[in-house]
Amino acid sequence: MIVLENVAVRAGTFGLSGISLEIPAGHYGVLMGRTACGKTTILETLCGLKPVRAGRIFLDGREATHLKAAERGIGYVPQDGALFSTMTVRRHLSFALEIRRAPREAIDARVIELARLLGLEGLLDREPAGLSGGEQQRVALGRALSARPKILCLDEPLGCLDEDTHDEICTLLQRVCRELAVTTLHVTHSMNEARRLADCIFRIENGAIARVAG
Repeated sequence: MIVLENVAVRAGTFGLSGISLEIPAGHYGVLMGRTACGKTTILETLCGLKPVRAGRIFLDGREATHLKAAERGIGYVPQDGALFSTMTVRRHLSFALEIRRAPREAIDARVIELARLLGLEGLLDREPAGLSGGEQQRVALGRALSARPKILCLDEPLGCLDEDTHDEICTLLQRVCRELAVTTLHVTHSMNEARRLADCIFRIENGAIARVAG
């Protein structure tokens, strides 16, 4: 479950206050709104990348308002994917577990599991420059899921894809998030995308969030 209660946050001269939303456990929430209305700011605040000035955040039933990002149990896919240019796909999929010092056997098993889940088996030794846009998004998703988070945050993950690849990754997100029962918050401008993926749709307008469907 994701719960924001009257959250206030500031990023430079931009600020939001009184932000509230709730996404039940295992559901897929989509947040919409105009450019520069604060969608990414809300996502980054949820992930612990921006401090909360007021209000409370609850994740999976526990208060996380002032927890560090690494303590929140969130997998995050930023808008540009943020893949490391010198890392292979294998290293991307293992990275979160390596920094947590998981046993090597567990890391290798998880990489194989993710590669099968995301259709990356034949790409494990490639670097990002050798991947298509859709393949890069699969890798970014795999890296976010590596440590088995209970919550997934996606910042316009389909925005730069061509129509066929967009449809392919949309189908992948539907399947993976339902199969893993991960609670998801997905930022997008596309109502078609939202209607296809979301259990609940929210819109931010004039600094407030309203639930518009689901």
